[in-house]
Amino acid sequence: MFEIESKNPDEIIISTKKTTIKFNIADAVIDAGLAVGKITGPGEFEIGDAAIRGVATESGKTIYDVEIGGVHIGIIGGIEEGLDDIVADILCTSSVRAIREIEPKLIVAMGNVDGMVADLKLSARTEKKLKVKNLDSLPAAKEVVILN
Repeated sequence: MFEIESKNPDEIIISTKKTTIKFNIADAVIDAGLAVGKITGPGEFEIGDAAIRGVATESGKTIYDVEIGGVHIGIIGGIEEGLDDIVADILCTSSVRAIREIEPKLIVAMGNVDGMVADLKLSARTEKKLKVKNLDSLPAAKEVVILN
């Protein structure tokens, strides 16, 4: 089980029993309170229960594919390139194009929520934290979640 929360449009925080990992899309920085400090840019990392793959895009930005307990979380913000490298059951984004290409089961809205919901013709629900038990606990129909 893990939780996803967001304190601002550029950050996603994933918490498991073992660790808390903060992804800042604007700065391409992962902060997990590690002794080595913050991780920047692309690469493959294991932090606690999370296997993280940072993928470099053509413009030099980094998008993330995080796997926890068989659930893939794509963290891309508003970036619309490098989408072929992301497989996501849960997608953290503000890009309608990315949602259409990746086709996640659950969308965590980052940024312009109203435009996204209208474009996709989906409804949105608001949560403080999104709790995910496992892959089977994700909704059968595509949903948008707004974290605040």
